[in-house]
Amino acid sequence: MNKIKKIGVLTSGGDAPGMNAAIRAVVRAGLYYNLEVAGILRGYEGVVHGDFITMDRKSVSNIIQRGGTILKTARSDAFRTPEGRILAHQQLLKNNIDALVVIGGDGTFTGANLFSNEFNIPVIGLPGTIDNDLAGTDFTIGYDTAINTVVNAVDKIRDTAESHNRLFIVEVMGRDSGLIALRSGIGVGAEAILIPEAKMGIQGLIDRLESGRQDKSSKIIILAEGDDLGGGFNVCEALKSKFPSYDIRVSVLGHIQRGGKPSCMDRVLASRLGVSAVEGLLNGLSGQMVGEINKEIVYTPFGQAIKHIDAEEITPAWLKLVHILSY
Repeated sequence: MNKIKKIGVLTSGGDAPGMNAAIRAVVRAGLYYNLEVAGILRGYEGVVHGDFITMDRKSVSNIIQRGGTILKTARSDAFRTPEGRILAHQQLLKNNIDALVVIGGDGTFTGANLFSNEFNIPVIGLPGTIDNDLAGTDFTIGYDTAINTVVNAVDKIRDTAESHNRLFIVEVMGRDSGLIALRSGIGVGAEAILIPEAKMGIQGLIDRLESGRQDKSSKIIILAEGDDLGGGFNVCEALKSKFPSYDIRVSVLGHIQRGGKPSCMDRVLASRLGVSAVEGLLNGLSGQMVGEINKEIVYTPFGQAIKHIDAEEITPAWLKLVHILSY
C-alpha cells in the first residue's frame, strides 16, 4: 500500500445512470480503508476552483437508486489550459488530496491522463457513459439503463404505430457510437438500424424496406444521432418521396435516455468498479480505467480505453443478426 491518505472523487462529462452508485462505492471503500474522501463538485471545474466537500457515510446514504450525479457535472474550459491545470493542482495540494477517482467517458479520461502525467497525481477512472464506447470493459456504467429506457419507449411507440399503420423513425443518442441504437434496435425488433459505424445510406434503407414484409402493421427504424444521414427528420423526408403512401412519423428520444433510476446491473457494476478503483489506487496504480471483462476486474491505460469502437469490430455479425431478425 502506498501513502495515499485522502482521495477526491468527481463526475465529468454527460451524466449516466449509476454515477451515484459509483460515488457511494468510492466513498464507502475509502472510509473502509481509513482514507479521507473529498467530493469534488462540477467535475474538473470544481478542481480548478477548489469546490470540495467532505464525504462520509451519511453523505452517500439513499443515493444508490438515484439517477444523475449528486456531485454535478460541467464542462471546464479552464482545465483545458495549462494555467487551469496548474491552478487545479494547487487546489489539490492545498486540500491535501493525494489521488483522484474520476467517473466519466473519453473526454474525462483524456483530461485525467494529461493531468496525471503533468503533476504525477495518481488517478483511476470509472467508465460512466451511456454510449458503451470504451475499451477495457464489457459494459459502461449507465449503458444498460439507457438501452432499457429506449426499449421501453419504443415499445410504447409501437403500440400507436400499429394502431395507425405507421412507420416510426426513432432517433436515439449516439453521436460517435451506435451501440445504443444497435442493441435497443435488436431488442425492439426494428426493421432497420442506422448507426455511424455502418454507412447504410438512404438507398440501403430503401432497399431494406422494400425487401421486408409489406403486410406489417407497423415499422420501426432506429437511428443513432451520429449517423451521416442528417437526423430523423431528414430521413423522414427522403422516405416520403420514395414511399408517398407511408404514414411516417419521427420521435427524438433525447435526454430521457440519460435520466431515470439505474438498473440493477448498473448499480452492481458501479458498486464493484467503485471499490476496485480505490483498491487500485492503494495498490499503486494510476492512469488507468477500471472495468469488468468476462466478470473479472481489469485495469486498462487511459490511452487504450478511449474511442476504440470501429466498424470492423461491431457491424458484420450484429447487422447480419438485424437483417435475419427483420426478414
